[in-house]
This record gives sequence, C-alpha cells and structure tokens, in this order.
Amino acid sequence: MGLKVVVVDFGGQYTHLIARRVRELGVYSEIIEPENLQTSLNNLDTGGVILSGGPRSVLEPNAPTINFNLLSELDIPVLGICYGHHLLAKGFGGEIVKGSLREYGRTKVKVINRENLFHGVPDELWTWMSHWDTVVKPPSGWIVTSISEKGIITSMTDNKRFYSTQFHPEVSHTEYGYRILENFLKRICRIEPWWSPGDQISSIIEDIQNKVGKEEKVICAVSGGVDSVTTAVLVSKAVGDRLYCIFIDTGLLRKNERQNVENTLKNLGIKNLIVIDASSRFLEKLRGVKEAEQKRKIIGEEFIKLFEETAAKIENVRWLAQGTIYPDRIESGRTGKHAALIKSHHNVGGLPEKVSLNIIEPLRDFYKDEVRMIARKLGIPREIWARHPFPGPGLAVRIIGEVNEEKLEICREASNIIEEELVKSGVYDNVWQAFAVVGDDKWVGVMGDERLEGYIVTIRIVESIDGMTADWHRLNYDLIDRISRRITNEIPKVTMVTYAVSSKPPSTIEPC
Repeated sequence: MGLKVVVVDFGGQYTHLIARRVRELGVYSEIIEPENLQTSLNNLDTGGVILSGGPRSVLEPNAPTINFNLLSELDIPVLGICYGHHLLAKGFGGEIVKGSLREYGRTKVKVINRENLFHGVPDELWTWMSHWDTVVKPPSGWIVTSISEKGIITSMTDNKRFYSTQFHPEVSHTEYGYRILENFLKRICRIEPWWSPGDQISSIIEDIQNKVGKEEKVICAVSGGVDSVTTAVLVSKAVGDRLYCIFIDTGLLRKNERQNVENTLKNLGIKNLIVIDASSRFLEKLRGVKEAEQKRKIIGEEFIKLFEETAAKIENVRWLAQGTIYPDRIESGRTGKHAALIKSHHNVGGLPEKVSLNIIEPLRDFYKDEVRMIARKLGIPREIWARHPFPGPGLAVRIIGEVNEEKLEICREASNIIEEELVKSGVYDNVWQAFAVVGDDKWVGVMGDERLEGYIVTIRIVESIDGMTADWHRLNYDLIDRISRRITNEIPKVTMVTYAVSSKPPSTIEPC
C-alpha cells in the first residue's frame, strides 16, 4: 500500500469531491474531522493534507480550525482550498477581509508563479469560485502565485510545503484543476498512483464478514439500480445464503421495474428474494403531501418500517444492508458535523434514530462511477451498471407537489419515452441522467378540435461525472421534437413539453 492523503472536512459541499478527485488520480484519500487531524497524522501512512472549503467564515467567532503547531512540526505537505486558503492565511499571520458581495462562479485567474503547483498550467485559466472572505495580504515570507482579473489573491505558498488556492481545483469547471491536484500529489507530496476502486472488493467482503456473526442473517434493500445490486452481490459473497434480498414495489418505480429486478437478481444467483407490493401503502402516506423534504422523509421512514416488519418474520436477522454511496451522505448533510443539508436521501435522512437493525453500507465511501467499476469487476451485467442513476424515493422526487396516480403514470410513461429515444439515437450512454418531471401547472391545448387543459412535462437531461456538479445536455432539436411529439401523442392529459436548461449548481439535478 502507498501513502494516503487526508482531506480535512470543514463542511464544504465539495469536500468529498476533493477526495474523489484524489482517488481518480490513483491515491487513496480519507476524510476526517478537523479535531481528528492529530490522530490521522500520527499514522505513518499519511503523505499529504488537504484543507477543504466550508460554509463559514474564518473571521467568525468559534469558526472551525486546526492545530497549526502540529502542521508546522510534521514534514507533510498541505494544500488549503477556499476556506482552507483563508485558514492558512489566518493561522500563519496573513490578513483576511470579509467581502461585501459573494464571489460565485467562473473567474479568470492569471498565474504569476508556475513552480510546483502550477507546473504545466498556462498563464491564464478559468476557475470556479465560491467565497465571501478574501486574503488581502499573505503571511510573512509567503509569495502570491496567482491573482484574479481584479487583482485578488487566488493562490499562495510558503515555497516549502504549504500551498493554497482561493478557487476550487476539484470542480470540473476549473480548467487544469486535475493538473493542479496532480502536481500537489506527485511533485509536492511525492506520491505515485497506487489505488483503484476495483481492487477494494476483497477488503469490502472481508469487512462485512468481520462485522456479521457466523449465524446472523442480513436483509438487503434492492431496487434494481447499480448501488443496491452491487451491495447485494458483495454481501452475498460475504455471507452466502444468509442474505435475504427485499424488493419493495412502492408504486414509485420506473416502467416494468419489478419484473426486471426479479429477473436480474435470479440471474445473479441471489436465492432469497422477498417481493413486497406496498404501492397502496406508500401512495396513501404521500397523499396530500406537497413539500419535497417531507416526501423524502415519509418514504425513508416507510422503507425502514417495512424492513423491520419483514425482518421480524426471518429468524436471527441482525443486519440491514443499504446501497448508500458518498453523494447520498454529502447531500443529506451526514458526512460531518460542519456540513449543511441540501436534501435527505431515503436511506440516510429517513433512518430512525433507534432502528432495531445494525447497518451495513459497503459502498458508503464510493462515488457512482467507482461503484460502476466495482460492479464491472464483480461481473454484474452492463444493463445494470450502465443504467442511469435512479433516486431511492423514486418518481416521487420527480413529481412537484402532491404525488397521485395520475401524475405518477404521466411521469413514468414520459420517462420511459425519453429513455427509449435516447437509446435509439445513441445518446443514452453519453449523459448522466435523463427523465421527465411533472408538476401541478397546467397548459391549455387543443386536441381533436377540443379545448383541453393538460399537464406540463419537463424533460431533464444532464451531463456529469459524479453527480456533484452537472450541466444540461445540448440535445439535438430533432430529437427533442421527436420526444415531445411522442409524449403529447401517447400520454393523455399532457399538452405541453419543456426542456430544462439549468446546471448544478445553482439547481440540483432532481427537482425535489
């Protein structure tokens, strides 16, 4: 095993994106809380430290910080990003001021010192900013390595082992961001690539075996997506026939989902499959509920209740396996105490405080593309690992306002049409997600010489690498036209089709 990099989490929503980028570059990364830095650095396997961004200001009272004496004593390179940039400036005697306006989005940066961090990077590049505070004077002895068009300090170094950037090199919107992080790992930390997600399978299985007792049974939530199926296969390899997979038909699933899941699991050799038709139960619980976060909570709680009810009928069940992955935990604000909540996920935010089963989350530290790598290595069919992500709460988060049978049918059929047309045109594999959104707004139409007030269907198609940031896909106009005509012709009560053209951020990918 090679040296790892620890990412100190100050609550930034890009914290885990930093960790993921480091892993992409072949170096294992581990996220820690600021107060756990000393414990981590006492281990001899840490070769670098990255200080993340965060929602707070270093000028606030009781703002999270680190032990600077510890960093000074140990000969380990440090990179501060955004909040970490401000923290290094403050900790070593620089000057920071709070801006009157938040700087957010693309900002052009001029490199004035290319040594080490900016090696191989051009004189100017577009970067991604998200901050209030600004460093106006670096610590004594430090040099400024880049500035914005307005003359703001955007990076600095002590020319030894401390480096910092105001911008976010981990975000895809920053040009040469990979190169900057690679320079930190290779040129500064002297760590060569050595880690790959697919190589972690044996240790994941071993970890499950060490947790689960020899006679204990495990139930696993399976939806048919790559996360839950990969989880089921990993747990099956660890505990064999002591795994009981449970598929819940919530009534919120994609077209033909139930039949597809049953066939898939059977072909993967999963022997104990329990199918529960709970569509009426979920729809009744959601009736009259319009607020997005409340819908997610209700669905999450019902999932857990059903699992507990089912577990009670299976002797000696002690564990619940879930396909939770990193972005679920990030957006649910459960990755660290400094993180902010964006939205709850059904297998995170809906989990009761006193759940009666122990939880196994073998993929909790992996991103979607890493899960796909693991799935391929496990021999899971391509139609599973290459399928677009589908939210745990199902179509409920693609329906704005109350969830009812009519809107569900429209959303399900429209989404199926979108997927079919993208597959036919060869576009499906080139986008991250593609689906339909239905709300309560109506649009007057004319069908069969009659006036009809029908629903509006919004097509949402995005490009992304990991779901943390996303851009809307520039779909061919003829293809948009074909999808639109199919939706209005084949689905009753739809009179208007629109196309969503907002990126993430500022929007999320799913509407709710």
